[in-house]
Amino acid sequence: MDTGSTMPIHVAITRRVRADCEAEFQQALREFFQASFVNEGVWGANMITPLPGSTTREYGILRTFANETERDAFYKSPAFVAWDLRARALTEGEPEYRPLHGLEAWFRSPNDSPPRWKMAIVTFAGVYVITFFLTLAIGPVIHMWPLPISNAVFNIIVVAGLTWVVMPFLTRLLHRWLHPTSPAKALPL
Repeated sequence: MDTGSTMPIHVAITRRVRADCEAEFQQALREFFQASFVNEGVWGANMITPLPGSTTREYGILRTFANETERDAFYKSPAFVAWDLRARALTEGEPEYRPLHGLEAWFRSPNDSPPRWKMAIVTFAGVYVITFFLTLAIGPVIHMWPLPISNAVFNIIVVAGLTWVVMPFLTRLLHRWLHPTSPAKALPL
C-alpha cells in the first residue's frame, strides 16, 4: 500500500470570517481542532487571528499532517466535510489552501512567506547559535567518542533544538521583520 510522502506536510489555509461571526468562528475552530486530533495523521494545528484593533477579518489555519496520504484522507473525512459546512456559514468566499515546503514550514504564515534570503539569515542565526553553545557544552565530552556516534548525537541535538526551541523562538522574535505587512499573530492552542 502506498502511504504517499513520508515527510510531514504543512498546509496554510486562509478564510475570511463574516462580520460579527469572529467569536463563533474561533470557538468552532477550537472545537474542530480538538476533534481532529483523534486522527493520528494530524500532527498539529494553529489558528492565526487578526491583531486586536485590526480591520481585517482574515483568519489563518496552519495544519501539519504525517504525510500526503493522511492529509488527503483528512480533507475527505466526514468530520472535515461537516466542519467545512459549518465554517462556510461563518465565512465569506472560498478558503485558500497553500502547501508549505522546506524552510517555509518554520516561517509559515497564511498570508505570505518571507523572502528566502530572510529565511536563510534566520536559519543561519539559529544554526550558528545552537552549534556554538553545543560545541562549548558537549564538545569536550563527545570529542573522544567515535566520529560517527559523536556526529550523530551532536546533529540530533541540533535538529531537535532547532525544531522545538530555537526556530520557534526566532520566528516569533523576528516576526515583524519576516512579515512586515502581515496583520496576523499566531495564537497557541
